[in-house]
Amino acid sequence: MKKLDIPALEIFVAAVEEKSLSKAAERENLVTSAASKRVAELERHLNRTLLHRHGRGVEPTPAGVLLYQRAKAILRSVQLAEEAVDSYSADGQAKIRLAANPSSALQFLPGPMARFLNGRHNVAVDLLEAHSYDVPRMVADGSADIGIYHADRPAPGVSSFPFRRDRVGLVVPRGHALAARGSLRLEEALDYDLLGYFPRHSLDQFLDYIGLTVSRPPKVKLQVSNFETRCRMIREGLGIGVVPEGIARNYLADMGLVLLTLQDAWAERHFFMCVRDAASMSPLMADLVDTLRPAPGAV
Repeated sequence: MKKLDIPALEIFVAAVEEKSLSKAAERENLVTSAASKRVAELERHLNRTLLHRHGRGVEPTPAGVLLYQRAKAILRSVQLAEEAVDSYSADGQAKIRLAANPSSALQFLPGPMARFLNGRHNVAVDLLEAHSYDVPRMVADGSADIGIYHADRPAPGVSSFPFRRDRVGLVVPRGHALAARGSLRLEEALDYDLLGYFPRHSLDQFLDYIGLTVSRPPKVKLQVSNFETRCRMIREGLGIGVVPEGIARNYLADMGLVLLTLQDAWAERHFFMCVRDAASMSPLMADLVDTLRPAPGAV
């Protein structure tokens, strides 16, 4: 018997679920005539009527209901097979996709990644930089295996556990009017131009995040996402900026900058590590998770 065609099964399943060939075609990025042709070829191949066509759309025949149930299982098996193969690189090496926001990648990953890869010559790790709000979704939909993100609480839809904490501080040029303060609240710096890219990645989201801790929006004339570039702009007197403390310390001496402690509660950030299903991790993935986890009491 000729083997079933996977694209035909996909459009058939879509037609049953959408109750419409036109909606199924749209879902599968086809024109309606192509979707109808695939279903007709599937019916001809099986020599069975699978869909009743009527003015309101389509509905499966009893044979169609049975095929729909089996097709769902087949397509799920194909998806799992593709995901399993995708865990290897193009040359057949084992591969893990690790999604992390930029500040955690800079602060927390270099040492653990060196330990994990030491001696593992047939393993590759793809480090995918992403915004924290995107990382859990990437893990949930299978485009990343492990994710690291900062949030007030664990994200729904994935299995998360505490990873690290850090603080953001306020960086100013040496000699700035605020440089001798040592610590302050952001409210006390609102008279000065502030260089953007904020925790939560946009000014509106940042203001939502910090709530009523400031009486008015800061003055933002320049948005700079890269941490080193932001510090260079601060050195040139283009503004002051919010920067993770652990990253800012790398530039203080060389660039003539001062790091001020922000007393605001939101300045402390909580990071989480997440996987789609902790119970079904591969041994290699579990090893990387264990390597990345901090020592007890170090979170």
